[in-house]
Amino acid sequence: MTTLLETRYRTVLRLLPAYYRREREEEMVETYLWDVDRDLQDQSRPTVGEVASIAALAVRCRLGAPGAPRRYALLGSVVRLFALSALLLQAATAVVEPVLQLTWAFTHGASGRQMFLTEFTGRSTTDTVAAVLTRTLPLLWPVAYFALLHDHRRLARWAALGAALPSLWPLFRVIAPAGDGMPPGLPWYDTSAALLAWLPALALCAAYHRDAPEARLPGGSPGLVFLAACVVTGGSLVLLPGVADLVWAPATGFVVGALGWLLWRARGTDRTSPGAGLALAALGLLLLAVRVAALYPWLHVPGAGAILGGGLGQAAALALLTVALAVVGGRDLARR
Repeated sequence: MTTLLETRYRTVLRLLPAYYRREREEEMVETYLWDVDRDLQDQSRPTVGEVASIAALAVRCRLGAPGAPRRYALLGSVVRLFALSALLLQAATAVVEPVLQLTWAFTHGASGRQMFLTEFTGRSTTDTVAAVLTRTLPLLWPVAYFALLHDHRRLARWAALGAALPSLWPLFRVIAPAGDGMPPGLPWYDTSAALLAWLPALALCAAYHRDAPEARLPGGSPGLVFLAACVVTGGSLVLLPGVADLVWAPATGFVVGALGWLLWRARGTDRTSPGAGLALAALGLLLLAVRVAALYPWLHVPGAGAILGGGLGQAAALALLTVALAVVGGRDLARR
């Protein structure tokens, strides 16, 4: 006779994919019920730790665990490549933007330095601490990038989660205004920017589990690829400062990188990891959402023609590249 506890365990185990349940469900149920008195099984429930463990196993099984069907292996490859590509983009932006801001501030005399320091002075303690953390925590993106490519996965996970934390501060200010006279942020942009930070961080935590293969770049060493990304993102800000906003540098880095991958792919080589096109398409779609959200407030601002023109051109390039990457990625998967 089936007890209530057994039914509850089987319900939780439905989180696991069907192929895994067929092989292991009976064994797992027996293990969970082994040391529980049968008279108490109708009053017991799975513990929070057991449910969390099963949920983590379900994610691992669906993202390319050993013995997983082909579709789960491909899904895991796509998510891992998405996380790695986004990590590279975030790491380059996190280094380039503060370097250029500091360079500008300390090459424009006392007024430039004062303008930079006003971000941290004359404000409430909470806002000052938030401003410092907003400046420093994103520097963990390069730490996560290099840690992942050197197979230090735990360090990479914690660094990525820490680097994503500042993206929550604008959302917190919208939900709970501080009452200090500071204007609220832009909800659509703040939300999309938080997704751009947190989705790669969570994808990194989920897809680079202990059974996943090591992270590898399609071509070049981690340092050279990172340097190239910094040159592209930084060059876009230096060459076109009149059209640059918060999204300009990472979006430009993606456009150049995606074009380079498509050209390399057109050469006919078949050394790319499966799902690379779809991973880049997913990142492109996310960047397009951030690009549109950042552009919308400028639509009614007089004299913003340069920013609008650059932003619209960049949005069109992102849209076209995302479609092209999705088509190429779908064909690659079908051929494989």
